[in-house]
Amino acid sequence: MLNKHRWLAVGAAAVVVVGGGIAATQLATTDAAPRRCPTLHVAKGWYGDNRAKLQKTIDQRGSCSGSEGAKPVATFDWDNTVVKNDISDATLAWMLRHDKVLQPTSWKATNKWLTDDAHRALTKACGTSVRPGSPLPTSTDTDCTDEILDVYQDEKTSDGKTAFAGEWNHRRTVPSYVWITQLFGGRTPEQLTALARQARTENLAAPVGKEQKVGTHTMAGYVRYYDQQRDLIHTLQKANFDVYIVSASSEPVVRAWAPGVGIDRDHVIGIRNIVRDGRLTNGVQGCGDVEDTHGEVLTYMDGKRCWINQEIYHVKGAKAWQQQDPAHRPALAAGDAETDVTFVGDATGAHLALNRNKTELTCRAYDNSDGRWLINPMFIEPEKRQTAAYPCSTAGYVRPDGKLAPLHRPDGSVIPDQKDRVF
Repeated sequence: MLNKHRWLAVGAAAVVVVGGGIAATQLATTDAAPRRCPTLHVAKGWYGDNRAKLQKTIDQRGSCSGSEGAKPVATFDWDNTVVKNDISDATLAWMLRHDKVLQPTSWKATNKWLTDDAHRALTKACGTSVRPGSPLPTSTDTDCTDEILDVYQDEKTSDGKTAFAGEWNHRRTVPSYVWITQLFGGRTPEQLTALARQARTENLAAPVGKEQKVGTHTMAGYVRYYDQQRDLIHTLQKANFDVYIVSASSEPVVRAWAPGVGIDRDHVIGIRNIVRDGRLTNGVQGCGDVEDTHGEVLTYMDGKRCWINQEIYHVKGAKAWQQQDPAHRPALAAGDAETDVTFVGDATGAHLALNRNKTELTCRAYDNSDGRWLINPMFIEPEKRQTAAYPCSTAGYVRPDGKLAPLHRPDGSVIPDQKDRVF
């Protein structure tokens, strides 16, 4: 008598039932359902296969890989990397237009590199009638506003004299970068963050391309989050990356903006002015083996590596200035200028460079010595193509003394001049 057969699915195997009982198990099995990986959603604005390569890094290094242990790290510069335009400039412009910059005890005391000429020019332009710690009337006092912006933006006084002088390590700091944080001084960190939020509201509401008058100066009048970078950050977070902002802007200012891409205050590393009696001072926290100073070390160029090593990987002392082993370096890093070249180059999975025609970063990106560099035009108002080749072989590297020199690969060979190809 012929037995009637029927099939049952048991787990991943097919089982044949003979009569009323299980007689045999089919050898063939079905594959488990594929793991669903966090996926980038914004396609517009990515050049070539950059988006696909970023997705590959996310898949290989994130939760989808099935690896265990410490979370992979991703590090992003902020100004012109996550957002279009500069939030320090936006905050300073807003404060000048709303009388929020405080009179210092002495302009000379604000910054160790400020020249006597700059001190005299600022004192003359801004006067001495406002007592120290009180707001300067910069919304109406055009002379004061212009002098401040001349010194900050041009590093010269209104009559063309040098505003900053002395010696500094050009791969660790810039006096004018320090000075803008010192202009924010005298307030609590929370007060500065609150002022930056007001500037944020105004700049996000302004149309793309808007300019503003501050004194007689023309400055950018809007800021925008890049949809592509917000999507990238959110996808990295979903894939279990630890995502940090590492910015050469004042940390309390960045804290006003970072929540817009889902970054909390504990994942923001910016310029950290020393707080005394609850208020921001002219002093700046040091890094590695450099103690708290007046700004000799910032989250700038090689200083960004130091701060990443110190704050994320807990590397102490002089070792924090050195490139760490691959397990103690970010998997992905993104930046737009020389200020970012060191930490972006440290990434082990992908180096994302937004093209702002900045020589040292762009030379490394185009040379692509390890095959992991991705260069992308700015997502809003991209820079025009640079017609001349980048002088990588002669003036691509900024030396600590500020002089320019040939740019070398890790193996010691010189990077040849590069043509601008992604714009």
